[in-house]
Amino acid sequence: MAVPTLPKETQAAPAGLFSLPVIVAALGYFVDIYDLLLFGIVRVPSLKDLGLTPDEISTVGASILNWQMGGLLLGGILWGVLGDKRGRLSVLFGSIITYSIANVACGFVDNVTFMEPTLYYALMRFIAGIGLAGELGAGITLVSEVLPKEKRAIGTSLVAGIGLFGAVVAYFTVKLFDWQTAFFVGGGLGFGLLLLRVGVVESGMFTTVTEQTHVNRGDFLSFFTNANRLSRYLKCIGIGLPTWFVIGILATFSNEFGKAFGIAEEIQPGLAIMWCYVGLAAGDLASGFISQALASRKKGVALLMGIALLFSLVYLYTGITSATALYGLCLAMGFGIGYWAMFVTIGAEQFGTNLRATAATTVPNMVRGLVIPMTLTYQALKPSLETINAGAVVGLISFVIGFYSILTIPETHGKDLDYLEE
Repeated sequence: MAVPTLPKETQAAPAGLFSLPVIVAALGYFVDIYDLLLFGIVRVPSLKDLGLTPDEISTVGASILNWQMGGLLLGGILWGVLGDKRGRLSVLFGSIITYSIANVACGFVDNVTFMEPTLYYALMRFIAGIGLAGELGAGITLVSEVLPKEKRAIGTSLVAGIGLFGAVVAYFTVKLFDWQTAFFVGGGLGFGLLLLRVGVVESGMFTTVTEQTHVNRGDFLSFFTNANRLSRYLKCIGIGLPTWFVIGILATFSNEFGKAFGIAEEIQPGLAIMWCYVGLAAGDLASGFISQALASRKKGVALLMGIALLFSLVYLYTGITSATALYGLCLAMGFGIGYWAMFVTIGAEQFGTNLRATAATTVPNMVRGLVIPMTLTYQALKPSLETINAGAVVGLISFVIGFYSILTIPETHGKDLDYLEE
């Protein structure tokens, strides 16, 4: 049951598109994406420097990625609950300190002697994952609550579109320097961002809810105690599955797909990820305007998801023969999955103020956490189906769930967010 939280005449004036909360959220997501994607970019060179064979780089690299994604899954719940109990800003500060320290620690992995370096690497990526889990959900929640409903889609698209270029900066940082320095830069950017956050104020909607002592805030288990709420929550997660299929399978393991396609030139996963995120940033910037033009979150996401499906099929089954074509398709698939900000916004809009941060923070990290079964399924199917078909099976499952979820979830375009979940 939805109940209002604050009389309209007492609410603070909404912020503008280029207000401090929007700018800081965008820069925060920029650093978040830099650090989140950095392991995918340095996976091969860093593990080579640790003396691993090509086969070990594939299996150990997938394992470390799964540790990071497991951290995201756990951190999503932790920061989501804290965001509704202690405030959106507490998450923005706490999460960035956590992942900044962990990323600096990753820069020392090749100097570790007190334990197995790959185990140390996995543990640091796990801690980084916990920290990284809080950034996007808290930022999108804050921006959604301070912007007027007419500008929410564009505002959250700006946050993600600007933020996603962090992957491009991460790639060129590695190219210009080395993978160790790239980790140190990521940590430094995080600590620098803390200074910008000093002037950001808390969401008025959240502040008002804290004054209502009878309201139960940040109850993660409440998603599972009501059938309608559970359905909305699971569908929010389902919408995001195709995004991380493209990133976590097709781009991250693009070197393996390149070999399967018979491409002579060695494919660089870091470059594939970078081009994927260039497309993703462009798609995210466009998604807000598409949503506004169609007056529908659902139609906008379904359109972009269809583009992602089309280019995923082209990637897998048209027999591409050059590295340039592969990177170009990563760009095109990235544009298709550029509904990431809209997907997180839908998660925020589906639930009341007392559960909004919990939903918006846990939903994208549940999707990221599901990369674990995706990679495990992909690795398990490769021996029998070979690389291309193994990837296609994972993709089929992801897109079927994705389309079902977006077509059946309630529409939230223009929805007033000043209400509670009872």
